[in-house]
Amino acid sequence: MLVVHVHVCVKPEEIEAFQQATLENARQSVREPGIARFDVVQQTDDPSRFVLVEVYRHADAPAQHKATAHYAAWRDTVAPLMREPRRSVAFRNLFPEDAGW
Repeated sequence: MLVVHVHVCVKPEEIEAFQQATLENARQSVREPGIARFDVVQQTDDPSRFVLVEVYRHADAPAQHKATAHYAAWRDTVAPLMREPRRSVAFRNLFPEDAGW
């Protein structure tokens, strides 16, 4: 499995709009066969910071996700809401052992 953390910093006045768009994207994303999990978490001491935790079942799943209409709609909607460009970090799952690809 591939785990991606997408770090997002949102303009304080845009937090609610970002949450709405991101939760809709997450609801659609978990329906994709290549996505095992899609979490949206908000930092407790700075509510303008979010991390999307995306867990993909196979190597092609991230590209398939980015080709969906709901991802494109999310990307275009949230871009102007961000204080800085989002960044992502990819991880390889080590445990549980049977979660590897």
